[in-house]
Amino acid sequence: MTGRMIIKYAFRSQTRRFRRTILSVVGVGVGCAMGIIATCWIGGEQEMTVRAASESGAGHLKIVPAGWLETRENTLRISEWKRTLALARSLPGVKRVAFRARTDGLLAFGNRTSGVEVTGVDPDSERAFNRIVYKSKIQGRYLEPGDAGQAVIGRELARRLKVGLDDDLMITLSGKGEIESAMLRIVGILDTGSQELDLSVCHITLTELERMTGISGPAEISILLDNYKRIDSTREVLARELSGRNRVITWKEVAPELAAGMEGDMAFARLLVLIIIAVVGLGIMSAQLTAVMERRREFGILSALGMPGRRIVGMILTEAFLIGLGGALVALAVSFPITYRLASRGVNLSALMGGLNSFGGVLIDPVAYGDLGWWVVWYAFGVSLAATVLASLYPARLAQKIDPAEALRRI
Repeated sequence: MTGRMIIKYAFRSQTRRFRRTILSVVGVGVGCAMGIIATCWIGGEQEMTVRAASESGAGHLKIVPAGWLETRENTLRISEWKRTLALARSLPGVKRVAFRARTDGLLAFGNRTSGVEVTGVDPDSERAFNRIVYKSKIQGRYLEPGDAGQAVIGRELARRLKVGLDDDLMITLSGKGEIESAMLRIVGILDTGSQELDLSVCHITLTELERMTGISGPAEISILLDNYKRIDSTREVLARELSGRNRVITWKEVAPELAAGMEGDMAFARLLVLIIIAVVGLGIMSAQLTAVMERRREFGILSALGMPGRRIVGMILTEAFLIGLGGALVALAVSFPITYRLASRGVNLSALMGGLNSFGGVLIDPVAYGDLGWWVVWYAFGVSLAATVLASLYPARLAQKIDPAEALRRI
């Protein structure tokens, strides 16, 4: 029996048991569609997490002084920072670059004080890079490159100190071996919508921070890529070009809590896919076993007429392939409307977030979008065909072992 005849015979066998075939195809399709929808959602959540962390200041990649990751010491500075900054901007796929430095300080107004991490920024790059700046409501204005003795603080910090626009704050921070104090005029108050973030925002220009601390240069250069999937490859290229006194790290090392949560979600998605494949496979195996038992006489006659066992196996696997093919088409038809809705409109998670829109210093989008692309087609056909063909190996093996004489005695 030729390959064309096997396909023709397999197709006829499926149409003879049309109801069982339809139920098998629908079962495979629905199971596969559930996997597509779950993967679409988890993939979109992963992209949202990476985007939130990177655009909240961390960047996809960050250049820091050697030893910073182990000590988190704010007095460390990037070596040859102008050359390093130019290198970061010249990399292919780089969307934006921002540089800044930080130091711990104490803000005071009257008899009210509050500890805060003071961030020295380049206003132009920070305004375009950091979603905490460009997505927040602002009373007054943000910093300008030439600002001296001026600051932008968070709304909750302003409320705690009971200050407003144009008030002067006393700032105390550590410089080169001694305590420095200065007056800062509030020119802007940021409202991120998060009490946690509002308490942490105190921006001044990098030039002003250098003047106050006596330490020149930025302590970090954050890099935002146009595609987060290029993080590892870009990191390798950048690491080869950096001097030994600087180091490149990823957003995962800056925000390990978010990274751990994302890895947990991906592990759950993989487990869900495995469970779906197992359930679909068991269902197909049961249906194929029943079909083999019902067709013992048929297989016995084919063996008696000289059909090799491998051809019988091939025929059953071809039948499984046809079921998997139909299941993939059903999966695409069922999942596409849902995945398209997730990718185009998203799901507003504000109610589930309970009003919280930040985690670990990261401003999170309240609307989550799904990940939709051509991968859905390959996923549907790959999972559906793999589940049906693998599940049919055991029934095919049993059909191959059927004794023609014993099967014919049952006629």
